[in-house]
Amino acid sequence: MKFTIKIVAASTLLACASGAFAQKGETVKIAWLDPLSGLMAAVGTNQLKTWQYVAEEFNKKNASGVKFEIIGIDNKLSPQETSSALRSAMDQGARYVVQGNGSGPALAIIDALDKHNARNPGKEVLYLNYAAVDPDLTNSKCSYWHFRLDADTSMKMEAMTTFMKDHPEVKKVYLINQNYAHGHQVSKYAKDMLKRKRPDVEIVGDDFAPLAQVRDFSPYIAKIKQSGADTVITGNWGTDLSLLIKAANDAGLNNVSFYTYYGAVTGSPTALGAGAAGRVYMVSYSHANLPGEIGRMRDGFKKKFNDDMYASAVYHGFSMLDAAFVKAKSTDPAKVASVLEGMKFNSFNGEAEMRKTDHQMQQGLFITRWEKTSDKYPNDSENTGYTFVPVKYYEPYVASTPTSCQMKRPS
Repeated sequence: MKFTIKIVAASTLLACASGAFAQKGETVKIAWLDPLSGLMAAVGTNQLKTWQYVAEEFNKKNASGVKFEIIGIDNKLSPQETSSALRSAMDQGARYVVQGNGSGPALAIIDALDKHNARNPGKEVLYLNYAAVDPDLTNSKCSYWHFRLDADTSMKMEAMTTFMKDHPEVKKVYLINQNYAHGHQVSKYAKDMLKRKRPDVEIVGDDFAPLAQVRDFSPYIAKIKQSGADTVITGNWGTDLSLLIKAANDAGLNNVSFYTYYGAVTGSPTALGAGAAGRVYMVSYSHANLPGEIGRMRDGFKKKFNDDMYASAVYHGFSMLDAAFVKAKSTDPAKVASVLEGMKFNSFNGEAEMRKTDHQMQQGLFITRWEKTSDKYPNDSENTGYTFVPVKYYEPYVASTPTSCQMKRPS
């Protein structure tokens, strides 16, 4: 499967045709608001490094001629702390904010920016969401100032259950998720979609664990064992997934397949190890062995930090902003937002579109399986010698889900 990156080349042609732009040489401050403390600190640290690294790469060559600067602020995974962090970011001159861990903090940003931008015309701030996947954020809570670069929970579950539909060995499914909006949405969509596609499948458990608080998942694993489940579906991420997997391995739960959203996120690959080979699946817009520019950046990141660059939606963010700056001939978020709406481009996972109706990225999704590296898929995760190997790719239309968004646009 070969994908090409055409967006930068197209932007360069536009720049050449139009001459110098007002934004050339400008510094664009992007505030990153995510956890750098608590149980999810390792995840946040990796993602901040990713934003900083990809910014450095785009600063070497971008069509709009801007310089990207990343301001990292710890939001402690708290909506209240996120509101304070956002005020600090704006005080430092940031007019773009990015966040991805937790839909509560995401909603806090949306609410704050809706109010701020309405009250401060000419000083608008735009939010790029790279990983907060609660579908409500682009449905009932949709905002003109919010653009989601990741696929939402419903889209990922659409792809996952389409894949599971053709696997008759899936008969008894246990759901375990984090006890907040995203976890409840994973549970809801899993039950709804399995009922529609595989009515014979039995849901034998539906548990919720407190977000980023559980240090021992063995009681949950005991319940999974007792239920007779052959399959687990989980939207857990960070330590809530790595500790769940560790508990499963410690308990010898080796006859159950895990279907995950975030198996490649910091800590989870190490927890998976050799024992989980062939039994853990992940749905994602990316994987560790993609070719082209994204592959080059992943390799460079690994060489520099001895860490994995798994948040590839960051690349979407810079690609889209760069192209939008060129087209808008400005870095003004109000002008950029109107250009981002409906933008289509070819990225590392095929053709993508920022859907105008709700600002939800429409993109292809992979189903991958945890396996030993090979000549074809040599890039491992966390130096384990194992990687998530693509076993199925779904075009954007397969996983696309409808929206109820009633977008309120500035007059």
